[in-house]
Amino acid sequence: MYIIDDKHYPCCTTVTMRFIGGKWKAVILYYLIEGPKRYNELRKFMPTITERTLSLQLKQLEEDNIINRKVYTKKPPLMVEYTLTEFGETLIPMLKEIARWGIEAVEKSKKVKEEIS
Repeated sequence: MYIIDDKHYPCCTTVTMRFIGGKWKAVILYYLIEGPKRYNELRKFMPTITERTLSLQLKQLEEDNIINRKVYTKKPPLMVEYTLTEFGETLIPMLKEIARWGIEAVEKSKKVKEEIS
């Protein structure tokens, strides 16, 4: 049993999913691997995500110390930039492996479709 913030998790996988689970968190983090991104850049990478969902996911990732949110106020318009924290950077190998697995899954799926046709 694992406990974080008085919540109980039955195994270490559920702890990981608490931080990056859901449809969008891992995707957001994947795009931040390459470096800082503005809110609108992230929206362009994920055109089907709603503004509300993106905002909520970014807020949760920031609260979990996985990403940093930096606000630039010196010149209008206001600019907000997101980056991985040092803790967030520890997810990079796993995120890259998930992406590699996804590519393999697409390739295998193509082969299965070709065999069926």
